[in-house]
Amino acid sequence: MEERRIDPLQIIGMVLIFVIFTWMIYNQSAEEIAHANTQQEQTTEAFAETKNQTPDEVVATPTELVSTASVAKETITLQNDVLTIGISTKGGIMEQVLLNGELNYQEVPLYLVDKDNNTLNIAFTTATGQLLQTKFLMFSPTVTKDEKGEELRLRAAIDENAYIEFVYILPKDGFRFGFEVVAEGIENALDTSIPAAFLWSMDGFRHAKSAQYENRYTQLAYRHENDKYSTLSASGDDDENEKNVEWVSYRQHFFSSILIPKDPFEQVTLTSADMTDEEVETSIFLKGFTTKTTLPYQRNRFEANFDWYMGPTDYAVLKNYDENLFESISFGWGIIGWINRSIFYPLFGFLTSVVPHGIAIILLTIIVRLVLSPVLYKSYVSQAKMRVLRPEINEINEKYKKDATKRQQETMKLYTKAGASPLAGCIPALLQMPVFFALFYFFPIAYELRGKSFLWADDLSSYDVIAELPFSIPFYGDHISLFPLLASVAIFFYTRMTTGQQIQPAQPGMPNMKFIMYLMPVMMLFFFNNYASGFSLYYVVSNLLMIAIMVVVKNVIIDQDKIHAQIEENKKKPKKQNRFQRKMAEMMEEAERQKKLRR
Repeated sequence: MEERRIDPLQIIGMVLIFVIFTWMIYNQSAEEIAHANTQQEQTTEAFAETKNQTPDEVVATPTELVSTASVAKETITLQNDVLTIGISTKGGIMEQVLLNGELNYQEVPLYLVDKDNNTLNIAFTTATGQLLQTKFLMFSPTVTKDEKGEELRLRAAIDENAYIEFVYILPKDGFRFGFEVVAEGIENALDTSIPAAFLWSMDGFRHAKSAQYENRYTQLAYRHENDKYSTLSASGDDDENEKNVEWVSYRQHFFSSILIPKDPFEQVTLTSADMTDEEVETSIFLKGFTTKTTLPYQRNRFEANFDWYMGPTDYAVLKNYDENLFESISFGWGIIGWINRSIFYPLFGFLTSVVPHGIAIILLTIIVRLVLSPVLYKSYVSQAKMRVLRPEINEINEKYKKDATKRQQETMKLYTKAGASPLAGCIPALLQMPVFFALFYFFPIAYELRGKSFLWADDLSSYDVIAELPFSIPFYGDHISLFPLLASVAIFFYTRMTTGQQIQPAQPGMPNMKFIMYLMPVMMLFFFNNYASGFSLYYVVSNLLMIAIMVVVKNVIIDQDKIHAQIEENKKKPKKQNRFQRKMAEMMEEAERQKKLRR
């Protein structure tokens, strides 16, 4: 039986993939936190000073401001084809935002905002030096409707001649709507030399079966000066001070609440706080997001214009809006993001328009494997060359078993003469890495998969369940998912085929190769058990296809005798070393010389 061994480079490659894979799952890079300017610090302090004050202490002085306590609190509803928004006359705050037709993991209507999880407050400084906060004001509503949509005007008097007005403008369709804040007649009521302090905070509801998985993709994103897109950390608490921010997105995995000011925020403080319980899967909220900034006056008048987007984190929807809102989706960095935006999203969108989503994943997998098959072919040819050279390499190892330097020199000479290289099998694997990582990013953010079923999986954007466990296994969960189990089995057989059936005993200082061969599928099983079943389905089909391609290439396409004859022919030809080979030869010769001098 032919003896085959695991190339140490394969082990290094697997370890690197494991390290990168673990980092991509559990971490996001955190940027260095800048310091806010003096004005922003004053704004933050102003909010802190008024946090424990009562509404009467904050809103009005007894003699100068008109009380609005007589206005009854009510909720005004605006609705279009995709949104139902409830706005309270107390504070003019959105206290309900319902996405029409969407359901959460409990099969109940999906709310981005409900009751107390959303806060909007604008704090003005009065002429007497007190803070007037809009969240404590009572507004009088006026609703108008026309063929373009609905408009709600909320007005609160701040003295006999001055008022603050909130205006919500909801078009008849779409997830984006307007929001304006106007203060008129304020010359004697407010101190216009001090900018108004703006605060928007939201606690993100849990919407998916796995709170831990959803929380991994729940993140504050923003676009700031020089067209840069950034995020706060998705793991743990984080905050940042930024300048010239064009929009702020509170992304809750498949749904987003985005604030888009007409004029960029000159200075803004952004905060993200983890709100999950110790038992993450029982959490109601995932993260709490906060945006703090200041809004300037225009002479003796105040006006601030915004747009809100409250809807799905769907590339097909967000790419239709200005301000590059689609950047709030986590496509991946560099070439990985480009592959997702330019290749996988358009291709998958076309496939899902023709066939069901599960079949579309299978077709996508087949297309990817066929495109990468030339790369796999080169890898298999390289492996075939190394198998042909194995007897000669064994002879060299036996002949120079006590002289590692000489053994390495002779091995390199053999590779050079034969036109083979152990690195040739690694390069094709490296070329496939961007595609693998792009798909790793693609499936968790593919909104099209949400709620789509295939075979036993009722939601391809979440994990599938074939059995519930009466207990929870650390890092694995309280259920058994079949797709990850099948993927791990396929990975095991593919690894076994590529590394050989006979694995040599571990040598001193070397890892146990057989243990590693079994460890990789087990690790993947733990990784994918709570992951999107769509990605596990891709991995099952992908590994089955690679096994099939390997069998065909090795037994039908690759001619072992022909490769052997080609190697023997290459040995007869004079070989010119490249710069790398010359450098390696020089280093080995120098090492041999130093070794002789020490004797």
